[in-house]
Amino acid sequence: MDGSASGGAADAPGFPAVAAARADSVPALDGAVSGCRACPRLVAWREEVGRVKRRAYLDRTYWARPVPGFGPQDAALAIVGLAPAAHGGNRTGRMFTGDPSGDVLYAALHAVGLASGPTAVDRADGLELHGVRITSPVHCAPPDNRPTTAERDTCRPWLAREVQLLRPTLRAVVVLGGFGWQALLPVLRDAGWQLPRPRPAFGHAARVVLHKAAGEGELELIGSYHPSRRNVSTRTLTPAMLRDVLRVGAAAAGLPTR
Repeated sequence: MDGSASGGAADAPGFPAVAAARADSVPALDGAVSGCRACPRLVAWREEVGRVKRRAYLDRTYWARPVPGFGPQDAALAIVGLAPAAHGGNRTGRMFTGDPSGDVLYAALHAVGLASGPTAVDRADGLELHGVRITSPVHCAPPDNRPTTAERDTCRPWLAREVQLLRPTLRAVVVLGGFGWQALLPVLRDAGWQLPRPRPAFGHAARVVLHKAAGEGELELIGSYHPSRRNVSTRTLTPAMLRDVLRVGAAAAGLPTR
């Protein structure tokens, strides 16, 4: 991207909005996402992590770029998380891959029949998702797993465009955690979905059906606690709880499960 248009340079704050609008397909969007440098703090952190590395991965080459969504471009079910992990997605280049949260999520997806295998090791492991696409409101690994509100808002056009591109087939969204829930609601509102008043609150197993003003179908949101190491170790979220939520999301999306 040559930067001739306002915000067109990859390190400009307006780059996500400009580049996302130009993406005419999910693969094109994924390619644009991976070149973004719009948030200086996140760029510095993800690249530092990729240079310093974790001892267990000293022989690995880190992705150290924004991590695009993962899954088919005609998905009926989306899973929305928070952001890539520093030594997970930031290392492997794929959402929820190579970290403890991903271990829990992919095991649950496979158990209910939505993934071809129970583990996600790297981008070349052959794993496939069935009718499901995984994405996040922030595509770079943030320090302490805490993106700022400004970083969330700068990154928002990527999520908004992804939702638009998935719209012909998208029927349900499972949202992992309150951050993703709050980030997704304005995206859906701006895309024409009618949000109830008061705004639906996040909670595990929370369910909300949204309608388009023109009667163009429904979209069901289902909340789930995030499969973070802390939530799993404290049993705030158990594998069984996550499997149950995924089955609810799959049923809303019209996907078969086991």
